[in-house]
Amino acid sequence: MTPARAMNAPEQPAVFEHRHAGHCETGVTAGLLRHAGLELSEPMALGLGNGLTFVHLPFFKVGGLPLTSYRQPPGSIYRTLARRLGFKLRRQRFASPDEGMRALDAHLDAGRVVGAQSSVFWLPYFPPTMRFHFNAHNLIVYGRENGAPAADGGGSPVYLISDPVFEHPQRCAGADLAKARFVKGALAPKGLLYWPEDVPATIDYARLVPKAIRGTVNMMVRTPVPILGVRGIRYLARRIEKLQQGDPRYARLFVGQIVRMQEEIGTGGGGFRFMYAAFLQEAGERLDSAVLKDASRQMTDTGDAWRQFALAGAKFVKDKKSQDFAGLVTALNACAEREEQVYRFLLKNS
Repeated sequence: MTPARAMNAPEQPAVFEHRHAGHCETGVTAGLLRHAGLELSEPMALGLGNGLTFVHLPFFKVGGLPLTSYRQPPGSIYRTLARRLGFKLRRQRFASPDEGMRALDAHLDAGRVVGAQSSVFWLPYFPPTMRFHFNAHNLIVYGRENGAPAADGGGSPVYLISDPVFEHPQRCAGADLAKARFVKGALAPKGLLYWPEDVPATIDYARLVPKAIRGTVNMMVRTPVPILGVRGIRYLARRIEKLQQGDPRYARLFVGQIVRMQEEIGTGGGGFRFMYAAFLQEAGERLDSAVLKDASRQMTDTGDAWRQFALAGAKFVKDKKSQDFAGLVTALNACAEREEQVYRFLLKNS
């Protein structure tokens, strides 16, 4: 999810420090670890969690159109961080909403804040124009108001939510939160709750940053899979080029889906490239590395190229009379060139 400004933001309790973030999973991951005592920025969570990628899946459809993603699958960032940093990631799923809400109340009563997966569509604090059926949105539940849980004879509880894509904490009625946590369909949350345990006090950046960068670089330029990494970007460009031989309406839907995945649904696009650039900048400062700082500047240029592609794609979708296939393909291939340049630079110099 991309950032949004909250409306009627409640006052923030001191027990949990809410921070506005660029995307939901990276924001929640950093927030849970900070609360557990490990100071971690959102860009560092993305970088150390190997969250950056590109994949075009012609065989996996969303709304009848192929999936294009600019980041790793939902949940992979905090799982990778747990393995890399050496903490335990506890996870729970539930058979029913009643069971899931009782477990949430038990965590809160024990003083534990938890991450939760939910649907965007059923969270009432989202403005109506931002609600859509995306079931892998992440948020943090850190408190409950209105006394005892309803299951124990109390009134209707209101839950205190740290949703990182909003500027301020939110409140959400229990019935609405239960519906959002147990929605059906693709990526159904099944009430997922998660939290870290045995979190280390420090991070060995000198050891972990190079390892994380190698993982991302290898995935982007060394994979033999034609739909993944830089090869995947060029594969998508060829698919778009072939669209001009078919139905113009399908071509607009196809390109619109790509831009929607890039800019609206939380798969990152240029936004994650800018965040990865911030990771490289922070890593360069921590390790006193001119190479990483230079790579950060190159990755910023890559983010700019993706934004230019998104702009070209939006114009393509809106202009029904003069569709510029060549310009769109050129813009996408420029993204591939930028991406390959920065990864080859890191491969050669780090």
